[in-house]
Amino acid sequence: MNERHVLGISGGKDSAALAIFMRQKYPHLDISYFFTDTGKELPEVYDFLAKLEGFLGKQIERLNPHRDFDFWLREYGHFLPNPQTRWCTRQLKLLPFKNWVRPWLESGDKVYSYVAIRADEEHREGLISQHDNLIVQLPFREHGVDKMGVYDLLDASGVGMPKYYDWRSRSGCTFCFFQQKIEWVRLKKEHPDKFEEAKAYEKSALEHGSPFTWTQRESLEELEQPERVAAIEADFNIRKQREYARIRINPLRPQKSELMDIDELYLEEEGGGACLICHK
Repeated sequence: MNERHVLGISGGKDSAALAIFMRQKYPHLDISYFFTDTGKELPEVYDFLAKLEGFLGKQIERLNPHRDFDFWLREYGHFLPNPQTRWCTRQLKLLPFKNWVRPWLESGDKVYSYVAIRADEEHREGLISQHDNLIVQLPFREHGVDKMGVYDLLDASGVGMPKYYDWRSRSGCTFCFFQQKIEWVRLKKEHPDKFEEAKAYEKSALEHGSPFTWTQRESLEELEQPERVAAIEADFNIRKQREYARIRINPLRPQKSELMDIDELYLEEEGGGACLICHK
């Protein structure tokens, strides 16, 4: 029986910080880092993965190289994924991971999977193991690492934050349906070609009889209208100022006390939540 150690990198801050933490705290562990590529990640994600690999001194293995988003979109009759039918998470994230570790589990190896759930996320749980030899570990919770601890790890390592956090926090996947409307507006500004591609997917889905658009209650064509963009930006700014007024300043880290993810300003009516495996 062998022991395997694996850690999934989502392209987000928490999983990257966990990889840094494990490299520093447990350098004796031979950890296999992996990234399940949807084929529709933001360009910033690939830049960040390369930077993280430089720190780890180890390649992050890419899973799912042959069956990307377009493949599964055709399999699902051009119906877009949505909060009720998250086929993207199931087929592009969970299935590749299960297929990857299956040979080890079937041969009797123990596989330790390290998940980046922080100490301040009591409401979240990791992937529930369906195999006795797949053991899910939560090092941040065990060592008391919270959100500020994540920022500290990224800063001290020199890896820093993924650049897409300047305007987005939901996920590194370009077309994540859990994006806020403000994030779709910013996608249009940051990557207009990606926004146009999203519109094309939406049009194709509607032509194939899909009842879903990327964002609830309106199409991207409706969302991009100047008057609608202005309303979305105004609403977001109001929420941001309201939440900033509630921040309790930590005298030991006054600047970092003001850090706030777009994620924290998420409106329930916009869909709520995010897929843990993509978001972390």
